[in-house]
Amino acid sequence: MAFKRFDTEDIVVSSDSISSPAWSNNQVTLTTFETNPEQTGTGSVAGQYYWNVYQTGSADSTAAIQFSIAYGHIAGSGSIPFNSAVAGKAPSSTVYGQFRTLINGDENTNFEFGGTTPQSVFFISVERARYKEKILPGSLTLKLTDGVNSISLTDNSLIATVDTYRDSGREYLIYSGAAGSNLNTGSVYGKMYPDIGILALNGDLLETNGYIDPIDLTTDLSLNNTANPALLFNSMVAGMNFTLRAEETLSSNYVFVRARNSEFNYSTNPSNITGSGELQHDSMIDTPQAYVTAVGLYNDNNELLAVSKLSTPLLKDFTKEALIRIKLDY
Repeated sequence: MAFKRFDTEDIVVSSDSISSPAWSNNQVTLTTFETNPEQTGTGSVAGQYYWNVYQTGSADSTAAIQFSIAYGHIAGSGSIPFNSAVAGKAPSSTVYGQFRTLINGDENTNFEFGGTTPQSVFFISVERARYKEKILPGSLTLKLTDGVNSISLTDNSLIATVDTYRDSGREYLIYSGAAGSNLNTGSVYGKMYPDIGILALNGDLLETNGYIDPIDLTTDLSLNNTANPALLFNSMVAGMNFTLRAEETLSSNYVFVRARNSEFNYSTNPSNITGSGELQHDSMIDTPQAYVTAVGLYNDNNELLAVSKLSTPLLKDFTKEALIRIKLDY
């Protein structure tokens, strides 16, 4: 075994942005939407706050949460109050406040879409294991339908000239149209926050009141309702198209191991030495040869940190030099 200290130029750090399908089984487009009846059924407390959505039946061994749907209302309408004597305190107001604080970092700043402040907001939270580090801007397509009319939603990141930031990171507007088209006009259907994997949809706009030709989810604002998450879920089921890609930054360390012609030519294998300390073979005195099979990376305390093995042994002698590149991903 022989040791050599790396020079500064022998170690290079590199970062690459990698995109991949967001959904399970490397699917870019999710067309099947399933829920867990125990969560969404009558009497479920969790179902009043959010619905988890799977790519297959929740009882299937391959089922995995893809995203969740939550309904928020600024005044607490559309859900059963915690206490009938306390107005405005209900699951929908809790959901609204939670996302407001998470995204805006301010419990007093309400959601605003295209200059309007809607009462109702639907939130789609993509499972962290699905979007990894962040959602890839420009990859969103979400088709919603009410059985009569349909809209296809996408974000405007591909044509936005300036990125907008919130406390949670970047913010892009969601319009009805195709990615890359002229999306800076028309109604703002929502906002996408790629760095935390959340879509916020304008619930008021997904109604017929006061708007031109939107779909109608018929949101129920009564105080004994628990089914508003189902409205968006059913619209997505009918649309059968939720396209999304994940993005992550892959950092790599490139380590260049340089074996010059005068280095690493003698074998350190104990079997090469006789009991009296002589070389077993005289040819190893003047014309030594060694085979490089692995490179170990050590710290200053002589502790082994990583081992890189060559696919085939590399012959080394005084007439040869070797350059071995090791890539460490993290």
